Amino acid sequence: MYRFLLTSRWWGINAFVLLAIPFCIFMGSWQLSRFEGRVQDHRSATEQAENGAKEAARPLAELLPVDKATSGRRATVTGRYGDQLLVPDRELDGKQGFYVLTLLRTDSGKALPVVRGWLPGNVDAKKAPAPPSGEVTVTGALQASETPGDNGVSAQGGLPRGQTAAISAASLVNLVPYRLYDAWVTLDKGDSGMTAVPAAAPDGTGLDLKAFQNLGYTGEWFVFAGFVVFMWFRLLRRELEFLRDAELGLTPDGEGEGEESVAASPSGV
Repeated sequence: MYRFLLTSRWWGINAFVLLAIPFCIFMGSWQLSRFEGRVQDHRSATEQAENGAKEAARPLAELLPVDKATSGRRATVTGRYGDQLLVPDRELDGKQGFYVLTLLRTDSGKALPVVRGWLPGNVDAKKAPAPPSGEVTVTGALQASETPGDNGVSAQGGLPRGQTAAISAASLVNLVPYRLYDAWVTLDKGDSGMTAVPAAAPDGTGLDLKAFQNLGYTGEWFVFAGFVVFMWFRLLRRELEFLRDAELGLTPDGEGEGEESVAASPSGV
């Protein structure tokens, strides 16, 4: 009864099933590993942020370039404050406000963006305290350049003069006359009464939408594998039912009428 499994049609069906199931399982396992990797990165980033706040600050040059290992570490750098910009639409403790970003010109010839603090309400240059004059040494958490559109960073363009949507060398290069570090620092303590901005976890280490997309894709691939198995058994069952009906002389509607008409014809045509 199962000889039909050796037909070319069923050879093709079986080959597809045998290839599809391992592929779906592999893809599901890979997506699951991506999710688990993000969970582990999130734990490591959280632990690093907690430990970094207790560690002694290190010179900026020792922590560059910024990566997952150095993001959130406390850095110290000396220079003189220059141009000041405001970063609108930044939320802190459930309230809307803006960052006060000041460029720190260092002896290296480059400027380091420094977030001196956060202020509530709409952007207002009059509310932003002027930076200290003279040489200063700042200490804060090192951060990687932001990417517009990621992690709540606005991708808005055409902002008024003196504002920037993202804190990144690519965004600031056309706004200030300095060469820039591809990094920024948020002060440990807010300057001039402003609220300090907490360090953020580096991109790809948080339990964000992308992480849960990986988990969702995991479920989808395993469901696909189950669906392939279900369809194979359904096709097998239908084939067996058709063979049993044929052995009993049962045929689908219409086929019996055709046979009776042929038998009634004297010439058999």
